[in-house]
Amino acid sequence: MESQKQEYVFVIDAGTQSIRAVIIDLEGNICEIEKTEIEPYFSEQPGYAEQDPEYLWSKLCETTQRLMKNTSVKITEIKGLSITTQRGTVVNLDKEGKPLRPAIIWLDQRKARVEGWPKGIVKKGLQLINMYESLAHAIKDGESNWIRQNQPEIWNKTHKHVFLSAFFNHRLTGEFIDSVGGTVGYMPFDYKKQRWSKPGSMNTKLFPIEKEKLVDLVKPSELLGELTAAAAGQTGLPVGLPVISAAADKACEVLGSGCITPEIACLSYGTTATIETVNNKYVEVIKFFPSYPSAIPDHFNTEVMIYRGYWMINWFKKEFGHKEVELAKKIGKTPEELFDEMIKDIPPGSMGLTLQPYWSPGVKIPGIEAKGAVIGFGDVHTRAHLYRSILEGLTYALKEGAMRTEKRTGVKIEKIRVSGGGSQSDNAMQMTADIFDMTVEKPHTYETSALGAAINCVVGLKLYPDFQTAIDNMCRVGEVYHPIPENREIYKKLFNKVYKKMYKQLKPLYHDIRHITNYPKKEL
Repeated sequence: MESQKQEYVFVIDAGTQSIRAVIIDLEGNICEIEKTEIEPYFSEQPGYAEQDPEYLWSKLCETTQRLMKNTSVKITEIKGLSITTQRGTVVNLDKEGKPLRPAIIWLDQRKARVEGWPKGIVKKGLQLINMYESLAHAIKDGESNWIRQNQPEIWNKTHKHVFLSAFFNHRLTGEFIDSVGGTVGYMPFDYKKQRWSKPGSMNTKLFPIEKEKLVDLVKPSELLGELTAAAAGQTGLPVGLPVISAAADKACEVLGSGCITPEIACLSYGTTATIETVNNKYVEVIKFFPSYPSAIPDHFNTEVMIYRGYWMINWFKKEFGHKEVELAKKIGKTPEELFDEMIKDIPPGSMGLTLQPYWSPGVKIPGIEAKGAVIGFGDVHTRAHLYRSILEGLTYALKEGAMRTEKRTGVKIEKIRVSGGGSQSDNAMQMTADIFDMTVEKPHTYETSALGAAINCVVGLKLYPDFQTAIDNMCRVGEVYHPIPENREIYKKLFNKVYKKMYKQLKPLYHDIRHITNYPKKEL
């Protein structure tokens, strides 16, 4: 084992709010880490979310240089590099790989126009099966559609329209190349066959990007290229270092949590809250909504998403948490830690306060007309009850997602692994065990997306023969939470008798609200 301890991989984890550079050994230990906070985006118009790709690259280089300058690991012991990034952020590049405009960040809310397709009998058919609005929203959300309509001169100059991961890959290797595992967003991609869509297919009609503007794709754990001399000079990493493909951050989180079969579900309590399972066959949990590529080659991740997820914690902090924000600065804690202390004596069920977390309308489930709702208010309720009800509502929604997943995959989920910011809260973890009525496990490291990318790297470098061996050696469970019987019974009743009925009961009211206010605006 001594020789194993002399081998490391280098991982770059470029998230929405920070860029991390991490050195990980073959036992899955985070040996050294550097983190740089970044400005997630700037907004020139309401709803826009953009960032200069050169700024992101410079922050990446700043982070890797700092780690390489301070590390005690010998440069010869670093065997390879993998990168994982935020999903759905896109960049337009010229032939030299230089950005032609700011990157459009995944949080961007601009809308393209629905133009030439679908029309006529196709449109009527889609309306009959209640799919037109979903497809129209996809067209409007497609960044390439907006650029083509509003900045045709940029689109004409575009050599490659890429995800952020491919931009970084080009800077590192000089190749226009990306991982199948990072291909999640508004692109003409065939999720079932995990390749670019063929001409004439649905996705090429939704996002008509010329084939020559798309990059080459390789599977997770395959070689993307080697670090160029220019990239070595900028990053501080050695020339010729193999760059191994990983996957997008959510997929890497799942892999880094040790999830490889559908019996174990991975909850991500991040900006967007998700529940995912890994499958070796393609399954749509919600019809017409794809399973995304896994970080394991030729596998699929089912995903049910609560779009605003733990964003609601930030909403609470901004609207109701001024006291904790100020106190946290004085005593060296985070506001979230103080919120956690605030709810420790609030009983399960928040004394009847029940929240439905549809703060942003869904496209399919829940319907586009859905709103957030809180019911059960009384004079006993405080900010603390509201905060706990947010956590409970999110967990109810994720449990509903787990039930949908089990129904579609035919596999019973036996345990839960949790990653993301919310996993730092003992209250949230215990609540998850109680509401799911299931054992909940926290991975040994918080840096699960970096660990997942590291697993891709070591498998690609043949430092382990396969994914199962790598997981057995690099993933382990930290803390374990078991359901508390009395809490479980309360949550079971609230979930079945109250929460599950809320959307159905409130849907007619949501429909009337939408009809009266025209929000969200209806597609004609």
